[in-house]
Amino acid sequence: MQISSRFTIAIHIFACIETFEQEYKITSDFLASSINVNPVIIRKILSQLKNAGLIEVARGTGGTKVTRPVDEITFYDVYLAVDLLENGDLFHFHENPNPDCPVGRNIHMALDERLTDIQKAMENEMRKYTIADVVGDIKRRVETQ
Repeated sequence: MQISSRFTIAIHIFACIETFEQEYKITSDFLASSINVNPVIIRKILSQLKNAGLIEVARGTGGTKVTRPVDEITFYDVYLAVDLLENGDLFHFHENPNPDCPVGRNIHMALDERLTDIQKAMENEMRKYTIADVVGDIKRRVETQ
């Protein structure tokens, strides 16, 4: 299992907006140069963040702005915006285990609740961290370099 890189790219986007918004117009090209990915990928993630109500994007070269204070935007908010879960489930269960096999017949019963608990624990941890935490860490590291 691996969470898509869209999540860390989205966090990077927020950090760039907060760090550079007073000096630069935050465009997909600007963000792509910091993240070192194709601007098309950035535009897709910006669209997801916009649809989630986390950012505003002005058409053309208008730039990008955060819609609320970054200390109110959690990792969980970003995760929901960019890592769409299939049926709301982090874990995708393999299709059609063999009902004639004792393991296949019982695997859902043995795993489902545990996987749900693991997902809830991860989501609760994600709610503890905000974009402000990341931006603060970056600023402190830059000051000591």
